[in-house]
Amino acid sequence: MNKYSTLVLVVVSLFIIGAQQSHPFHTKNDTAQDKWVDSVYNNMTPKERIGQLFSIAAYSNKGLAHDNRVKQQIMRYHVGGVTFFQGNPTQQATLTNQFQKLSKIPLLISMDVEWGLGKQLDSTNRYPYNMMLGAIQNDTIIEQIGKRIGEQSKRLGVHANFAPVTTVKIAPDNMILGNRSYGEDIMNVTNKATAFAKGLQSTGTIAVAKYFPSVGDRHRNADDELPTSVISESYLDSIQIAPYKGLIANNIGGIMVGHVQVPSLEPIEGLAASLSNNIITKKLKNELGFNGLIFTDALNIKNLTQNKEVGAIELAAFLAGNDVLLLPENVPIIIEKFEEAIMLGIIKEERLAYSVKNILRAKLKHGLFSLEAIKVDSIGANLYTVKDDLLHRKAVKHAITVVKHTNNILPLKNLDQQTIAYVAMGDADGKTFINTLQKYASVTVIKEKNLAELVAKLASYKTVIIGFHKSDATPREAYQFTDKEIVWLQEIARTNTVILDVFASPYSLLKVKSFTNIDNILVSYQNSDVSQEISAQIIFGGLKAQGKLPVAIKDVFPIGTGFETTTLPRFGYDLPESVGINSKKLNRIDSLAELVISEKMAPGVQLLIARKGKIIYNKNFGYHTYKKKRKVKDNDIYDIASMTKILATLPLVMKLEENKKLALNSELATLLPKFKGTNKDTIKVIEILSHYARLKPWIPFYINTLDSVTKKPDKKWYSSKKSKTYNIKVAHRLYMNNEYKDSIMQRIIDSDLLERLRYKYSDLPFYILKEYIETTLKLDLNTLTQQYFYKSLGAHNTTYNPLEKFSKKMIVPSEVDDYYRNQTVQGYVHDMGAAMQGGIGGHAGLFSNANDVAKIMQMYMNGGTYGDKKYLDAATIAKFNNCYFCHEDNRRGVGFDKPQLGDVGPTCGCVSMNSFGHSGFTGTYTWADPDEELVYVFLSNRTYPTMTNRKLIKTDIRTKIQKLIYEAIEE
Repeated sequence: MNKYSTLVLVVVSLFIIGAQQSHPFHTKNDTAQDKWVDSVYNNMTPKERIGQLFSIAAYSNKGLAHDNRVKQQIMRYHVGGVTFFQGNPTQQATLTNQFQKLSKIPLLISMDVEWGLGKQLDSTNRYPYNMMLGAIQNDTIIEQIGKRIGEQSKRLGVHANFAPVTTVKIAPDNMILGNRSYGEDIMNVTNKATAFAKGLQSTGTIAVAKYFPSVGDRHRNADDELPTSVISESYLDSIQIAPYKGLIANNIGGIMVGHVQVPSLEPIEGLAASLSNNIITKKLKNELGFNGLIFTDALNIKNLTQNKEVGAIELAAFLAGNDVLLLPENVPIIIEKFEEAIMLGIIKEERLAYSVKNILRAKLKHGLFSLEAIKVDSIGANLYTVKDDLLHRKAVKHAITVVKHTNNILPLKNLDQQTIAYVAMGDADGKTFINTLQKYASVTVIKEKNLAELVAKLASYKTVIIGFHKSDATPREAYQFTDKEIVWLQEIARTNTVILDVFASPYSLLKVKSFTNIDNILVSYQNSDVSQEISAQIIFGGLKAQGKLPVAIKDVFPIGTGFETTTLPRFGYDLPESVGINSKKLNRIDSLAELVISEKMAPGVQLLIARKGKIIYNKNFGYHTYKKKRKVKDNDIYDIASMTKILATLPLVMKLEENKKLALNSELATLLPKFKGTNKDTIKVIEILSHYARLKPWIPFYINTLDSVTKKPDKKWYSSKKSKTYNIKVAHRLYMNNEYKDSIMQRIIDSDLLERLRYKYSDLPFYILKEYIETTLKLDLNTLTQQYFYKSLGAHNTTYNPLEKFSKKMIVPSEVDDYYRNQTVQGYVHDMGAAMQGGIGGHAGLFSNANDVAKIMQMYMNGGTYGDKKYLDAATIAKFNNCYFCHEDNRRGVGFDKPQLGDVGPTCGCVSMNSFGHSGFTGTYTWADPDEELVYVFLSNRTYPTMTNRKLIKTDIRTKIQKLIYEAIEE
């Protein structure tokens, strides 16, 4: 689409509106309002009338002397308004209350709040810049943002907000404007500005659109020299002034006139628009019919005031048609200048009355004459709330734009076949982007100072994600690629499949010479944490791209370019409220997790909660050990102990059942002939997996391998060096004689059965099923789980024997073993029986982090599907997630643990009977509830330094946390 293709439509539609705006400050009873305004005006002294024209600067962080100067000007010179800058909301609200109390006529408090207020007034956690908002296709979101910023303004006691910026972007490198424009399309700018103003004014806050008629198109700093708009009057009228026509038609309350030279409208050389009668009175008031308040831009800048007599600029601005004069520097002298001008007839009474009455009318309409003191308590927390976070994220989700989409690469699929590298460009931080990417798949960060070495390293990766990160601290930050980065980008794209993600102005792409080899391009507009996180989700299908380019990039990507990508049933990452959970209630979990640490129930904890396919809580507490040297991080991995049963062995059993390799009614002797003629030969799979088969709970296999005197590993069975005989690695420098391997299964075969049939939890079924699985599929559990599940799930932190893949620093130690291995067990399975199987057990041995555990549980809840792959049939999962012996007081499913049947059991008692999960001896727990679409993961190393520490178990802390989760659900 040509960027001016809608020009004719815009101009025609706007001129149909008519030339005169209905007065934005009139009430239903105009006669009574006018009578009241006249009465107030008539009772004012000339100095009080003049004072109403000025809005003076105030800072809430400059101390008592500054505050007293402002108070003096309010009391002595009766200024009509105060414009705030900097500081914090508590101080500003306190000062506003003090200032209002001193003023005979309520002050109009104004502020530049284009992107909303953070908990601190200079906070960066605000709404996106206009350029990003310009990419959103749903203008209701812009209106919602305007409304929310209006609510923030009202809470802070601000009555007029200098927003929105209403300039059409016609020069990419215009740093005066930067990212403050909604884009190049006239209709889009008009619609966005109108929606924002509508939302803002719905709260009773005056929207002040800026900067009329243009910011200028010469690229100079306005503090050094006035910018100039050199375009013709007709061009200016049809492009830059067009959005103002729409705003005026929709009763915008205020317009700010900029300090810009516009020769086509004002012939006097060097005369700024803010001082031009031709531009303000003739154009804005008479021709466009604007009746609201006209504000000057700040009058204290050097390029206006230098070599000028004090008060001359303010007088000229007023005579040109402005109502509110912002930031006059010497109010006493200026007032004298105005009094003199009145006496000399330069300022006519009707001219003064027009502006002062308009100001009074605005104050009356917006409730200033019935003001109550601002409540200062908790004001910071009130300004930026979860509501703002949700709306901010909603805007970013709708804005991020895929401008090139080749070969259906996005979202990334077939993770088991992917090798992904990440290369950073730009000079700003991209940690959140990288961390989020790594939640989905194994993404390797590649850094090299030499291009040849970088390209050589990238040769082994199928996909390269390039993140271009530039600061978004202000909307005027530099956004260009360096020449070196352009060369590197083109060379990487020539040899690799590339996904380029630009966390900067879309104009950064103007410097790219060729897009031919760059397969996929995303524009994320800003480098905020929210943009980085959401963009990573789009790449992997947790969210879809929806934005459209608000500007044109050469002739390659015209205005409106944007591909809508698809989502996949993979996790997204969002706020609790997005899925009906109260974050304040949910955060009560923190205190319980902190109690785990303070009471030494465990050195550290990973906690994760997901609902409706969104991870909404993922926090870490404590350290790897009580020495507090390494804090727990998201990618740290834990020995998850018996959770191995449902996360490794059980899914393979289900797969075999689907493939008719076994059935729930299969007998052990049928599966493994070595059970023929034993006391276990007719026991069925359904019985052993339901822990209803009279099997012993546990056999301490390792004890028979210890020296009877020293209680150390017997040299017959163990060696400190690996050899053909001793090739089963049990722990660091501890290898077991492979002859003992068969002894484990033989002891199970020879073991007695319990005297009576009842529910009894046992590890033995998973020794048996491990042997069957590995015999049938001719690979070990580690290889099988990776091939069938973990690689394609993106569960890249899940594995047996993690030291083969991960740094020891990432692996949380499980115990200081003084009874068998006689060392700190870190990276080796804690369970002794699994250790004797080389770390690969059917009942234990798996290591993982909370994010990966949740993926597997979510796959179950999705009916066997996750991402772009189907792993199991929903019917199969339902078959195994069924309590076949509940009537016998056995709560267990087939492999899965299920909610208790009475008062005591594995859950909080508040979960649905369709829910399922498992716990682990090392202090781990996971539970999924399909009815509430909820996944909960708790990982800890409560066995460190000793497994005798049972505080975590005795306090039921894991299920108490579960209860708080359910209490936080509000829908």
